[in-house]
Amino acid sequence: MTQLKRFSLQVVALAVFGFGLIWMSGNSVAVQSTDAEANNLYVKLQTGMAQIHDGLRADTLNIDASEKPGADISGEPDTRETIFKNIKLFNSMAYHIKNRYMEEIDAKDLIHAGIRGMLENLDPFSVLMEEKSYDRLMESTHGKYEGLGMQIDSRDDHIRIISPIEGTPAYRKGLQAGDVIWEINEQSTLNMNTQEAANLMRGTAGTSVDLKIKRTGVADLLEYEVERAVIELKSVNYYGYFPGTNIGYVRLSRFAEETGNELNEAITDLKSQKDLEGLIFDLRSNGGGLLHQAIETANLFLEKEKLVVYTRGRMPESERRYYSEHEPLMPEGKLVILVDEGTASASEIVSGAIQDWDRGIIMGEGTYGKGLVQQLFPAGGDHGVALKLTTAKYYIPSGRCIQRPERDYKHGSEAEAKADAEEEEGISDSMIVSDKEVFFTNGGRTVYGGGGILPDFDIERDRWYPIEMNLERQSMFFDFAVKYSVAHPEIDENFVVTDEILDEFKIFIEEKDFDYKTALEVSLDKMKEIVEDEDKQDLFTPSMDKLTSLVAQEKENDFKFSTDYFKRSIKREVISKLYGQRGMYEQIILKTDPAVKQALELIRSDKEYTRIIEGDESTAEL
Repeated sequence: MTQLKRFSLQVVALAVFGFGLIWMSGNSVAVQSTDAEANNLYVKLQTGMAQIHDGLRADTLNIDASEKPGADISGEPDTRETIFKNIKLFNSMAYHIKNRYMEEIDAKDLIHAGIRGMLENLDPFSVLMEEKSYDRLMESTHGKYEGLGMQIDSRDDHIRIISPIEGTPAYRKGLQAGDVIWEINEQSTLNMNTQEAANLMRGTAGTSVDLKIKRTGVADLLEYEVERAVIELKSVNYYGYFPGTNIGYVRLSRFAEETGNELNEAITDLKSQKDLEGLIFDLRSNGGGLLHQAIETANLFLEKEKLVVYTRGRMPESERRYYSEHEPLMPEGKLVILVDEGTASASEIVSGAIQDWDRGIIMGEGTYGKGLVQQLFPAGGDHGVALKLTTAKYYIPSGRCIQRPERDYKHGSEAEAKADAEEEEGISDSMIVSDKEVFFTNGGRTVYGGGGILPDFDIERDRWYPIEMNLERQSMFFDFAVKYSVAHPEIDENFVVTDEILDEFKIFIEEKDFDYKTALEVSLDKMKEIVEDEDKQDLFTPSMDKLTSLVAQEKENDFKFSTDYFKRSIKREVISKLYGQRGMYEQIILKTDPAVKQALELIRSDKEYTRIIEGDESTAEL
């Protein structure tokens, strides 16, 4: 029996022995659950193990940054005797808490808390999964659920539709972005959160949901009966050509079960339309997903039998190597992959493999640095839980580990504190490459270790100013787009935001009592508090009045300074509402997104593209 199996058996023995002691003792007797929901979850867990290839995942789910690591109190070497000694300690504590605590304690909650305590000292991705978290995991990997098919959010005390998904029951019934869901099956959505609303609208395909909708410009509530269906969440959000070019664009948002097939269809369709000379592959904010889909994706561009990724952990059997298995769909042609700090795990595997084999150029920001391998271990019986445990790390062909050291453990480590401080100071990965371990691509280009994928071409991150960030946060652009599009049904896809429309927007946010605080205003508020505490109002009031006037002037200047951002954001929301996701990509992303525009410029420049792919160390300039 391997050491890992022995350890797993000991953990199981710990839980079983603890339950046994509690079961047989004390004033309160634990009752084992045998209900149908627990049994159904166990079946789901067992089925899920077979459905997830090798039980391995590459994702960023289940991060709980609020948890803090516990202290190591053992101080003893890990021997068989030490483990059972500590199991006895655990049982003793469980016994006393269950039977001596001043209030009734649920045995299940107690043991689950103990398991979570054990996991606290591990990495943030090793978690105890219960029914809800397991269902979320399965939904993200299977890419489907049963419901109505729309994105919703809780706004202004009710549930608002952000966007119906094309081809779904919600879309076919004519539900619109901006519609307020007033009632779900005669239940008011007042003060309802998003999850509660989703639970009411999801259910078995073929059954119906009654909705009452409040729509801008319509006096009465609209009643809809919408039949649930199986909703498939697409991995490929959009693909198409830049107008007037032979350069394609593909946006991938996740790595789910059908990702490889969707990408294959997208690239095949692009190639059928015209000669595909180059491709911009957008992996920004793609948090990962299934490992085998990452390998299939890399295989679309890499020759057969190329190493894509390998895993390595504490146990010898944890080392596994994964190669491209088929001839590539796009073996030649320029390739630029867009990444950012939200690009993680499976996305980093693809980006890293492409970079290490010199197949394409990585462009954007340093990626997240999540390179941990998880396996699912169902608890068995009717406990209704599974352990998602990190068993190894991912390495890409050059030998670089994707995992950032500071990402290994929860907040509180010195490494993570250092990383947080660097981020606050604006120190990017590209500015501290001298501290990183040097590796080389297949063609001899220098790349750097230390976690994540550093781009070949840096793009400075867009930084929102306070007025922009608060307008987005308070959904002002979205709300204005809903109102404006109702008043102007003649809007087409070439809609241009004029200065007159911008004036309407300014009036709109004033009527909505929109407000935010500038840095000067925050400092002024602190000053006022000190003055009041010291009872010096008479002395400082004239100065504070002048500063208050300066704050008002600063806000007026902020509005003028951000005019271009406001116009882009208004157009984005209006086009999204009227023409859906495809309209948004074709009219906004492909035409105005700064990173996409730079990627297009690079891919059209033979000189710059060749210089980077061949390893010229000088800085690229476009």
